Amino acid sequence: MSTTIPVTPLTTQDAETLVTAARRAADAAGVTVSVTVLDAGGHLLAFRRDDRAVLISGETSTRKAYTALQLDAPTTDLVDLVKPEGPFHSLPTALDKPLLFIAGGVPVHRDGRLIGAIGVGGGAPGQDHGFAIAAVEKLS
Repeated sequence: MSTTIPVTPLTTQDAETLVTAARRAADAAGVTVSVTVLDAGGHLLAFRRDDRAVLISGETSTRKAYTALQLDAPTTDLVDLVKPEGPFHSLPTALDKPLLFIAGGVPVHRDGRLIGAIGVGGGAPGQDHGFAIAAVEKLS
């Protein structure tokens, strides 16, 4: 008989830690962003858009988080998979889901299990990825 060890889910306090860390990293780079944190079920735990962040960054941060969560992978690792020659080429149009294959979404794990995801939008894709990684590292 195997025993399953429960994993503490992502909490609202964890979500606030992620948002704060991502925004601090973005502030240090002089970039205004939106940050979205989703729990393992894809439910919104935290969202913050800087006053001067482009409006679409709210949508992109949410879609990046959702994509990272659903595929349990950083969105930066998925970009090439949806190119015309990639194996996921038809995935964005085949599903009626808010997927976005642009760097800036990162899954969040605890004890090796997926507990949520963070998405950052507003900077260049590489910057957004870096801000999200900084946040996840701060949480661990």
